Amino acid sequence: MAISIRISLNEALFQRNPQETTLGKKIIKNSIILIDEIGFEAFNFKKLAARIASTEASVYRYFENKHMLLLYLVSWYWEWVSFLIDINTMNISDPKRRLDIIIETLVSASEDNPSIEYVNESILHRIIISESSKVYHTKEVDLENKEGLFLNYKKLSEKVAGAISALNPAFPYPRTLASNLFEMVNNHIYFALHLPSLTDVQVKKDNYEEVKNMLTFFVYRLLETAQK
Repeated sequence: MAISIRISLNEALFQRNPQETTLGKKIIKNSIILIDEIGFEAFNFKKLAARIASTEASVYRYFENKHMLLLYLVSWYWEWVSFLIDINTMNISDPKRRLDIIIETLVSASEDNPSIEYVNESILHRIIISESSKVYHTKEVDLENKEGLFLNYKKLSEKVAGAISALNPAFPYPRTLASNLFEMVNNHIYFALHLPSLTDVQVKKDNYEEVKNMLTFFVYRLLETAQK
């Protein structure tokens, strides 16, 4: 039986909180599936409404436009990763062990979790890999940043940066390394699947072990260099 986990997101992301209603959860569930099937460019609320046997107007009651819906989904995923890090590192005081767990969590967060029945994390992860950069590579990024729409991503980055600094306080670029870890996870999984000549890792049947090993290599080599 699924249990209730509520992900807290900025209210500016939505017109009405989709986590509070059956229709809202249906919109989230099916938008993930549809974007994965046809891509964000081809996705629109008319197609989503047809998929859920509802109306475009009903979708607009939850989200202002498809950009805000994508931003909601991306923010949901990063908050989910942050939640998993908190759970997985609970009562872990050793800084190296905490950082190891964080790296593992960044890679394994895409595993589907039946605890939240209206979100398939593995499908959502494919959207994160292929579409997430579109939420902040826009002309409105500065305005949306002022409105706090990227707060979930920034808080997650700060959490990982804090773990890096706890292990090596002398390392001068903890935030840079943290944000690069997120980009490396997404980019190199994408490269492995679609542009393999751009990476040295392989992904087979959702096995991301080589990606985890790559992240671990870069993180600890950089931290060791900073200690010399």
